[in-house]
Amino acid sequence: MIGSWRSVLDGQMFDYVIVGAGSAGCVLAARLSEDGRSTVLVLEAGGKDSSFWIHIPVGYGRTITDPRVNWKFETEPNPALDGRRIYWPRGKVLGGSSSINGLIYIRGQAEDFDHWRQLGNAGWSYDDVLPYFRRAEDQENGADRYHGKGGPLSVTNLTERNPLCDAFIGSAAAQGISRNEDFNGPVQEGAGYFQATVRRGRRASAATAYLRPAMARRNLTVATDAHAERILFEGRRASGVEFRRGGTAMRVNARREVILAAGSVKSPHLLMLSGLGDAEDLASHGIKWLHHLPGVGKNLQDHYGGQITWKCNRPITMNDVMLSRFRQLKVGLRWLLTRGGPLSVPAGQAGLFAKVLPESASPDLQFLFQTFSGGYYEDGLFKFSGFANFLCPVRPLSRGEIRLRSARPDDTPKLLPNYFSEERDRRIAVEGLKLARRMAASRPLADFVVEEHLPGSPTATDAEIEAYLRRNGGCVSHQVGTCKMGTDEMAVVDPELKVRGVEGLRVADASVMPTLVSGNTNAATIMIGEKAADLIRGRAA
Repeated sequence: MIGSWRSVLDGQMFDYVIVGAGSAGCVLAARLSEDGRSTVLVLEAGGKDSSFWIHIPVGYGRTITDPRVNWKFETEPNPALDGRRIYWPRGKVLGGSSSINGLIYIRGQAEDFDHWRQLGNAGWSYDDVLPYFRRAEDQENGADRYHGKGGPLSVTNLTERNPLCDAFIGSAAAQGISRNEDFNGPVQEGAGYFQATVRRGRRASAATAYLRPAMARRNLTVATDAHAERILFEGRRASGVEFRRGGTAMRVNARREVILAAGSVKSPHLLMLSGLGDAEDLASHGIKWLHHLPGVGKNLQDHYGGQITWKCNRPITMNDVMLSRFRQLKVGLRWLLTRGGPLSVPAGQAGLFAKVLPESASPDLQFLFQTFSGGYYEDGLFKFSGFANFLCPVRPLSRGEIRLRSARPDDTPKLLPNYFSEERDRRIAVEGLKLARRMAASRPLADFVVEEHLPGSPTATDAEIEAYLRRNGGCVSHQVGTCKMGTDEMAVVDPELKVRGVEGLRVADASVMPTLVSGNTNAATIMIGEKAADLIRGRAA
């Protein structure tokens, strides 16, 4: 139910109250309401996913800065980035960030999840989570050991292949990097085409894949524009959620559980506002603490890197399309008629995973090759034919935190990612840019290059490259870890995603990842939602 719900919602009881209709929240809403009996309420701070730009794949170029569907967070000044603030787009709409992201489907390496298990998280090894990836997936190439068919989430091949992408893959081979036809298969290493969460030329968000089909069920209620402000407790048991719509405060009650799926910023923020966090810090803001959980907001991780851009000698880039009103109309009409063409592709069409440090046992670097070039997010495309390569260390050692700014729910917490603070992260990024240059200097990619635009040839030494990345780099908004799953004293949730020290409360979103996966995070977040649903229903192996 969406719309005029206040009169029937305020004070009501539900079996499950889910805070956040993002990637994991949509999965939980669909799975927990499957039995037709359990009553489920989803509280979403954003609105409906009705914008045209959400559903056209290339629309991420608009939604990534649209305050109507985007929280538009900004970090505090970063010491290792010469005091720069970094923009964080996060979805504020049904589907969450899956409604505004770059649509790339990457799970991460098997070693990522085996490492989670080695940290004490029983049930989270690669063999444990693979069935949930497969259950979620409707893989265009069919089912096999690694992939599923018939699941809610469409995962498809690119229908539009720019010759620049083939050249990129060819030049990777010239540097000894083999072709990989499936980054989510037996091995991640290599260069190749990404798959995307696209269905018949339209974005396949968690909202369209999971939530929309489930909303026909009478036992599922979805409340938009509902800003959760506090978790309610009876003793040490979560009993409901206090939220606000407009200027009106309301409460709903949970018979079984409250589940936070509000993301790596909002989930820890809501815990702290509710008295769960570092006791001393909470007291400094006048918040009465319920349980001392020093790990809330800590362990923040994200993929920070930089881009290298080139001028292209052929008018085949998205920059060329956007520089021509006629070409804009042509590709727009093609998408409307066929759901194909340049408007149907993700933010990165091709990429690679490679080892650039000799001590790395598995790929430590990701390239996102883009058939356009421009600045970050709000800066727009360059006014010339160009393409780019964004590179980042996939398992950064740099750690940050999220801290309260005040006790007011409307005040965004302090975002302190501490990017680029670890030497190893800087070494990987520097070596990655050098690899990108070697590829661009080798054929067939060299056949398309006029010149390197940024950082340009004057940036030559390792120190100069590092300085460029500090002053000009950005993130790809893969924030995780702020409600870490584990068994140590800094863990916020246990391996069943239950918040430590209280009852009836779980967290199930990207914030529970103890370490960042090697690549884009949406697929792993959906997997967490799938597994969390089974944990809650008591079905996990």
